[in-house]
Amino acid sequence: MIKAILFDKDGTLIDFHKTWGRWAAGFLNHVADGDEALVEKLAAAIRFDPATFQFAPSSPVIAGTPEEGVNLIAPHLPQWRYDDLLACSNDMARDAPLAEVLPLRPFLAACRSEGLGLGVATNDSEATARVHMTTLGVEDMFDAIIGSDSGHGGKPGPGMCLAFAQKLGLDPGEVLMVGDSTHDFEAGRAAGMACVGVLTGVASRDDLEPHADAVFGNIGAIPDWLRARAS
Repeated sequence: MIKAILFDKDGTLIDFHKTWGRWAAGFLNHVADGDEALVEKLAAAIRFDPATFQFAPSSPVIAGTPEEGVNLIAPHLPQWRYDDLLACSNDMARDAPLAEVLPLRPFLAACRSEGLGLGVATNDSEATARVHMTTLGVEDMFDAIIGSDSGHGGKPGPGMCLAFAQKLGLDPGEVLMVGDSTHDFEAGRAAGMACVGVLTGVASRDDLEPHADAVFGNIGAIPDWLRARAS
């Protein structure tokens, strides 16, 4: 029986395009100091279209860590020190215009009322994840918020998943991993967890279905699925 849910953040709790498309356009313009030709180079490096605010499904930024994103643009920005560029990315990410996939607090409260433990495992930094959950008014709903810099590695490795299960004193098989990318499912499967996909990120149903136990439009369908699964 599933006793806890571990959520990815971006594309799962937060609508990916509505949140990160406009953030990326603003960040690239900032670090390029308004140089439109340089913005185009940076956007191409991360497979982002600044005209439509859309990431290509193949963009490594979608499921990557902040460091992975900065590594892609740093060669085009010799005027920036790497550490300063990473710090700028993290600082601006904390102020991203967040779009919930649904009203999160009542959803999470309903999960809590059914006795489920709750956590976040993101390839973003832990500090940024905590700021985002605080901004959305739900940080207190989670038993753990784990980032790629929390000491357990990043996805698709299983470290964050295993750390969450251990914190709650659960077998990994009692935890459901929920995400919007195959990175989430690789991490969950490697830890021994069931996996559910949602379509509030960039990946399509066809991308996710081969790797997940179920795929839904958003996280709102998960409680009913868990009840049906348990019976």
